[in-house]
Amino acid sequence: MRIYDIIDKKRHAKELSKEEIEFVISSYMKDEIKDYQISALLMAICINSMSEAETSYLTNAILNSGDVLDLSSLNGYTVDKHSTGGIGDKTTLIVAPIVASLGCTVAKMSGRGLGFTGGTVDKLESIEGFKTELSPADFLSQAKDIGIVVVGQSADLAPADKKLYALRDVTATIDSIPLIASSIMSKKLASGSKSIVLDVKVGSGAFMKTVDDAEKLANAMVKLGKGFDRNVTAVLTNMNAPLGLAVGNSVELWEAMEVLSGRGEQNLKALCLTVSSCMVSSALSLELDVARDMVENAISTGKALAKFYEWIEYQGGNTSKIRDSSALLGAKYKKSILAEREGYISSLDAQAVGTASMMLGAGRIKKEDKIDHSAGIILNKRVGDFVTKSEPIAMMYTSNEALFDSASNLFLGGVSYSNKMPTQNPLIYKIIK
Repeated sequence: MRIYDIIDKKRHAKELSKEEIEFVISSYMKDEIKDYQISALLMAICINSMSEAETSYLTNAILNSGDVLDLSSLNGYTVDKHSTGGIGDKTTLIVAPIVASLGCTVAKMSGRGLGFTGGTVDKLESIEGFKTELSPADFLSQAKDIGIVVVGQSADLAPADKKLYALRDVTATIDSIPLIASSIMSKKLASGSKSIVLDVKVGSGAFMKTVDDAEKLANAMVKLGKGFDRNVTAVLTNMNAPLGLAVGNSVELWEAMEVLSGRGEQNLKALCLTVSSCMVSSALSLELDVARDMVENAISTGKALAKFYEWIEYQGGNTSKIRDSSALLGAKYKKSILAEREGYISSLDAQAVGTASMMLGAGRIKKEDKIDHSAGIILNKRVGDFVTKSEPIAMMYTSNEALFDSASNLFLGGVSYSNKMPTQNPLIYKIIK
């Protein structure tokens, strides 16, 4: 078998066999196939796509390129979630303790942010002492003891995906539904949970810009999961504007605790209730409305917040430092951003807000960049709100006040106004099972 022949076959839009795809991944991991050859194959896949069978073969090959977590020693109600990335997306911090408080087990590996999108691990590292790395034994032990554990992504899970993604990132081959689906699902399948809920973001602050493309991706991932005997649900959600009010790390932790305390911004609460309900419904085999009642009760009775504190303390975090909101909103410098004119806010570009937060120090341009956990943005106004000129619409936080000017200009460039109340897209477009 030769990589040349496989490239040529896909270049002519022919279907690759399971053996050919396994050969490619196995040989690439042994450095027997060069980057330029894999790049050529990735481009051929981007142009000619892959069949459902090919996508399944690729997912399986990536999945088996490294370790696969065995969660069989835990209860049978293991459930995981994944977001395709967004601005202000702190849902894991909220839904994981909700779901765990209801008897499900959330044993999850999460990523860091890069560029304008945030990462759950960075948010958790805003908490003094919190351990985002645990041994496999400690990972399983914590999941058994309290039903919730969240750590950084292991390099030993689906390592082929990391190599492939690095190439896709620099060869303009990111935009391929089979490649995206196999990348996401190989890692989720390797993480071992029986049930998986996918939050597929749509809009300016997401990778998928249209509902049609997001639905295609969601359907592909749901079919993949079912082919591997997993219960998979996908929720298509709006990411044209930031989710919630806070964008950053410690500021998002503050907002997560607001929701768990029964408060919080309406859209963020609504999404977390939906995702949590889907997770509980899938894991416990319940009707969605029954699961939703349980989720709402977990918040209203304080069970979810209690589980959050138990989780943080068990994983080494100092909860005394996060019970006081002033500590989470205690950046050295703060600056109010004022409306440039009177009118309704007609759009608040999610990518512009995310990039402005990154420029304040809340994110990384390069993986090795150091995060300022206190940096970020809290919105005072949302799309559809009426504002007067010079009214505060956001507060910026940072440890370096020299960063305010460029971040402010970028943020304001993402704000549009109109004289009439704007029509808004729904928060949740569709649930796919």
